[in-house]
Amino acid sequence: MSETDNPAVGAPAAGAPAAGAPAVGAPTAGALTVGGPTPGGSSAAALEENLWPATARLDRDGVLRVGGVRVDELAAEFGTPAFVLDEADFRARCAAWRRAFSDCDVYYAGKAFLCRAVARWVDEEGLNLDVCTGGELAVARSVGFPAGRLLFHGNNKSVAELRAAVAYGVGRIVVDSFAEIDRLAAVAAEAGVRQRVLVRVTPGVEAHTHSYVSTGQEDQKFGFSLAGGAAAEAVERVLAAGSLELVGLHAHIGSQIFDTAGFGLAAHRMVGLLARVRDTHDLELPELDLGGGLGIAYTSEDAPLEVADVAERLTAVVGKECAAAGLAVPRLGVEPGRAVVGPTTVTLYEVGTVKELPGLRTFVSVDGGMSDNIRTALYDARYTARLVSRAGSAAAHVVTLVGRHCESGDVVAHDVPLPDDVRPGDLVAVPASGAYHRSMASNYNHVTRPPVVAVRDGAARLIVRRETEEDLLRLDIDPADQAGAAVAP
Repeated sequence: MSETDNPAVGAPAAGAPAAGAPAVGAPTAGALTVGGPTPGGSSAAALEENLWPATARLDRDGVLRVGGVRVDELAAEFGTPAFVLDEADFRARCAAWRRAFSDCDVYYAGKAFLCRAVARWVDEEGLNLDVCTGGELAVARSVGFPAGRLLFHGNNKSVAELRAAVAYGVGRIVVDSFAEIDRLAAVAAEAGVRQRVLVRVTPGVEAHTHSYVSTGQEDQKFGFSLAGGAAAEAVERVLAAGSLELVGLHAHIGSQIFDTAGFGLAAHRMVGLLARVRDTHDLELPELDLGGGLGIAYTSEDAPLEVADVAERLTAVVGKECAAAGLAVPRLGVEPGRAVVGPTTVTLYEVGTVKELPGLRTFVSVDGGMSDNIRTALYDARYTARLVSRAGSAAAHVVTLVGRHCESGDVVAHDVPLPDDVRPGDLVAVPASGAYHRSMASNYNHVTRPPVVAVRDGAARLIVRRETEEDLLRLDIDPADQAGAAVAP
């Protein structure tokens, strides 16, 4: 059946979101609304809706306040660039996903951004955690995250990583290749355990997103092909391995997705495979994980979906497909990462230079760049930005916001309207920078990576400190420091 043959796929949700399930990012009780009224009013334009953290507001002098803390005070205490994370917003988004998918497994995708504080928040808000490397697993272990609520992804997990996962008692491991099935079976047998696994399937669904973050089509590195028969063979191999327990199937079609049509088609095809497993092996698998990938607003042109609507549509289409196949509805799993952390964070920069090229463009250079946000260079991602340390001129001009690195492609944001009096020393903030910014940050040009500052109820605290030059040199082996090494004259 084609995508257009299924009336449930991509159809609008019936009615309003369920009572008690606020939109993702809705402010918690007592929180300040984005762009909301401030005492005495503000001389700056209101913040764009959906782009800024839930507690973000502008003071009357045009200074941005997040979590009750002014960004000029944050810059003075923690320096720039810095990631400023609205803890209340993060927790509210976790709670919204938990409510919307109340009878499902919600795994926060740690690859979007993970640190010990975030792992603790995820645990406290009742979400599970998805990790994809030994390093992410180490963060989870360091805070005692419940092992049974961990999901371990990755297309090339090492034996050491698998041993660590099995030893810790990770609840689910998603197998991604035939070699990994054999590898994990041996590791589990060696440990004397029966490891629960999901088989990752590529359902042949093209997500309407950038090719680098589209993962459901056949021609990509993840999972087992459904159309080619590899997925069915993977199921057989797992069932034949005495040390593995097959509990379900997994699919992930991509990232930064703004409609549910692809999810619906993936659900249709995955339920079809569940039915074939039942018919072939007399086994109804109890779990179906449809991954993550919901998009967020990076600019005012983006229209993200409400989590309650997504939950209603996904559960409806899976229920309908299972009824048609005569299957019991499996327990659904979803994996939001960007949709939880992305909108909660702003990157705070200081302007260093303003360079006008008459007849061409104006470059506004900040003290960060591609080392703290590679997405613009990598995906041609689009962002907005605004002056946040004062109100600025009422007249705006369109500028190119660039970084400090020795690359012409080091662009933070294209075509940004900033006041025409923007000058060195001003603070500029880029919203929607919680996902894949700090987690993909680098030390290019030996620049130290920024800190992450959590703000809540008028207080600020470091949850990831800024790197220092000493940190950069710590791993750098100088031959002169080695015992017996010859020192050059």
